[in-house]
Amino acid sequence: MEGIGPPLATPFDEDGDLDEEALRALVAWVEARGVDFLVPCGSNSEAELMSVEERARVVELVVEEASVPVLAGTGHPGLRETKRQTRLAADAGADGALVVTPFYFPHDEAALEAHYREVADDAEIPVYLYSVPAYTGVTLPSDAAGRLAGHPNVAGMKDSSGNLEAFGRTRRLAGDEFEFFVGAGSVAAHALDAGADGGILGLANVAPEACAEIYERHREGDAEGARELNAGLVELNRAVTSVHGVPGLKAAMRARGAPAGYARAPHQPVDDEAREELEALVAEL
Repeated sequence: MEGIGPPLATPFDEDGDLDEEALRALVAWVEARGVDFLVPCGSNSEAELMSVEERARVVELVVEEASVPVLAGTGHPGLRETKRQTRLAADAGADGALVVTPFYFPHDEAALEAHYREVADDAEIPVYLYSVPAYTGVTLPSDAAGRLAGHPNVAGMKDSSGNLEAFGRTRRLAGDEFEFFVGAGSVAAHALDAGADGGILGLANVAPEACAEIYERHREGDAEGARELNAGLVELNRAVTSVHGVPGLKAAMRARGAPAGYARAPHQPVDDEAREELEALVAEL
């Protein structure tokens, strides 16, 4: 797997139920705009607001519609749930499992490693590590990621920390066969410079064409052009991630005509001021 993959937004209707028709349409919408793979049930997918069964259904629908690889988010705070979710993703035909660090309770480095090894031992599809400290409060250390890279069923990692020093160190420790993805859209081009194989970017739900172009420019040797394009997307990326979160992401997607649906409670819709800000940023694309 390489290139750009959106942690695919999950369309819900106004009652908070999964909108299956909109999800199928969203797969087609982002694929038509140049993404290389899809990541259902990631953080921006509102995975933590869905049951095991709902997440399994989302993955099943995305696999049915997709013509690109599917990397399914299967991580839970608990080992049993993570194993079960990973098996369900494999049964649905996913190409890999993106497993977030266990969170809520504190775990030391040894416990994190043991968790991933047990998941990878059990999984029928390749496992990808996922560190997103902004949401979980847990950072997977570079040394641990480097050791886990030696497991035959650990294929790669998504690092959403935005810490380029740690990113570069993990890249070196894990080796060239390890598929390494940046999850922070504001530094995507810089992470490519540091050896990333691509990006799993919430921004790619809103601006898949631009994210794909960052990757293509870098691949074609125009690193400066990739960084320049990325710099022009920083404000939009901030708005749909750290500032306005998932409701802002979906509002921006709707402004682009994407079948994003609504955010699930306890999320609340953005107010008029935020919506106007997001629409203005989208208009600059």
